Amino acid sequence: MIMIARIGLLMLKGADKYSKLATEVQERERSIKAPRGLIYDRNGNIIAGNKPVCSISVIHSQITDTEEVIKILSEKLSMDESIVRQKVEKISSREKIKSNVEKEIADEIRSMDLDGVMVDEDYKRYYPYSTLASKVIGFTGADNQGIVGLEVWYDDVLMGVDGSINTFTDARGIEIPNMAETRIDPIAGKNLVISLDINIQQYIEQTAAEVLEKKNAKRVCIIVMNPQNGEIYGMTDYPEYDLNDPFTLNYETDEEVTQDMLNGMWRNFCINDTYEPGSTFKIVTATAAFEADVLEVTDGFYCPGYRVVEDRRIRCHKVVGHGQETFEEGIMNSCNPVFMDIGSRVGAKDFYKYMDNLGLFEKTGIDLPGEAGSIFHKLENVGAVELATMSFGQSFQITPLQLMRAVSAVINGGTLVTPHFGVYVTDENNNITDKLEYPTTPNAVSGETSETMKLLLEKVVSEGTGKNAYVEGYSIGGKTATSEKLPRSSNKYISSFLGFSPASNPQVITLILIDEPEGVYYGGTVAAPVVGDIYENILPYLGIERY
Repeated sequence: MIMIARIGLLMLKGADKYSKLATEVQERERSIKAPRGLIYDRNGNIIAGNKPVCSISVIHSQITDTEEVIKILSEKLSMDESIVRQKVEKISSREKIKSNVEKEIADEIRSMDLDGVMVDEDYKRYYPYSTLASKVIGFTGADNQGIVGLEVWYDDVLMGVDGSINTFTDARGIEIPNMAETRIDPIAGKNLVISLDINIQQYIEQTAAEVLEKKNAKRVCIIVMNPQNGEIYGMTDYPEYDLNDPFTLNYETDEEVTQDMLNGMWRNFCINDTYEPGSTFKIVTATAAFEADVLEVTDGFYCPGYRVVEDRRIRCHKVVGHGQETFEEGIMNSCNPVFMDIGSRVGAKDFYKYMDNLGLFEKTGIDLPGEAGSIFHKLENVGAVELATMSFGQSFQITPLQLMRAVSAVINGGTLVTPHFGVYVTDENNNITDKLEYPTTPNAVSGETSETMKLLLEKVVSEGTGKNAYVEGYSIGGKTATSEKLPRSSNKYISSFLGFSPASNPQVITLILIDEPEGVYYGGTVAAPVVGDIYENILPYLGIERY
């Protein structure tokens, strides 16, 4: 009676529980990997795709010849026999031997029909352009999850949903023949279309490589962007690395490769690091002065080659001085004393207000991980000396992209845009499912100030320190810079030039940084002509006609 009562209780109240437990014992689940979504450039070129590979695993209870399985898998997979033996002899429902096995090798193993050896289809990320935009695109790990770059930022979009195959086994764990399988098909990841243009990207990387070799520089960074909407056409922090082999350093060393070395290679200076911008920041200082209504283009200044601020003598790059000059001439000459004077006119409080309007105290919001923030003095700690040095781009640090975003607002009529790569998301049939949108802030700069600054910056290229960026038939505006790195006694510099075109209605803005060039290091001499060469090639490509 007790036994009957107990059985009845199990049948009535425990049926669901024990049915579930029985199913778990009887079923073997094999994962079917979902293909990761593709990444396309703006012209529809695949820059991150998938390559079919396989995963090899074993089911211990189904192996009939352990030694043969160990011998063949060790040879075919080029693995240490002791490691394979450990996995094969492990008593488990399923043990993975190796992932990302080339399909040809996997097919050989499958053809041998080894009992207990399972070969499952899988996908491996493949980058057809190898090193192209490596510090932007990033790469995935063995599980096809993003690790750095766009791959990790858009991981939720690109990752699909794995499927599975369920088979039934007997009490010994051996699959029962002729039993129907339960299959759940995988769902492929969505595709990402980005603003990057592989033709522009290839050209700026080629240019960066030439400059790096010629000037024996530490690195060369180039960013090409649309200042009207923040779409980035190209970004390189050269040298790049091989996306298909991201754990091999892009330089030779006798030292053992460490994680810090790899992190340094993967790091993107354009967004992950800050620097003192130097004279390119004079664009912001001038903008603040016009917005505060304390400056006219025709205002007169005098440069003896230095300014004495409190107890410090701060020199101009022209030691003998520029003499008497208007503000228009001062910005064309990139004269430090002129900008120290107008910085003083604006005052620290208003200077910070207008820098805030230009987004310099916040991250740009770019769709890449690890973006750094700016480093400024606290307003209450800004004295006359700090204000003077800030006015010509020293004693604080920003990222190259923060500078580009601020200057884009200055020249596009006053709208603060969000720099970005992602444009829209598509399904496996390339139908658009999501159009990506990014915040903008209007009226960061007045239209009047924007027009004035465009005219002045065009003069810098046509007649001033940026004349080496001039391209016949195109109106180009811009500003040069030569930033002395810390510590000042190191005599190391970053040469840079920020330029845009057409000057009256900018459609493209470009920033180049040459880190620690040997020999001549002035931005107007070594950086400006590089942007000129870039524009000579990409402006016609972008459909911008000569005047």
